[in-house]
Amino acid sequence: MNWKDEYKHLLMMIALFFAAYYLPAGSAVFRQAVHESLALLRWYAREHVLLCLVPAFFIAGVISVFVS
Repeated sequence: MNWKDEYKHLLMMIALFFAAYYLPAGSAVFRQAVHESLALLRWYAREHVLLCLVPAFFIAGVISVFVS
């Protein structure tokens, strides 16, 4: 057992606990920031699917047709 690694993990867990403990979850600014970040994630997922995944599936289908 390497005590240096164990202490590093323990300190990281304690720091994460205190960061979560002191989050201003009740404030309106924090709630708005979380809401906007989720809205941005939704927008990115929609754009990524339409602009990247759909053309990639078409290209993969064309490759599978012509290679086999």
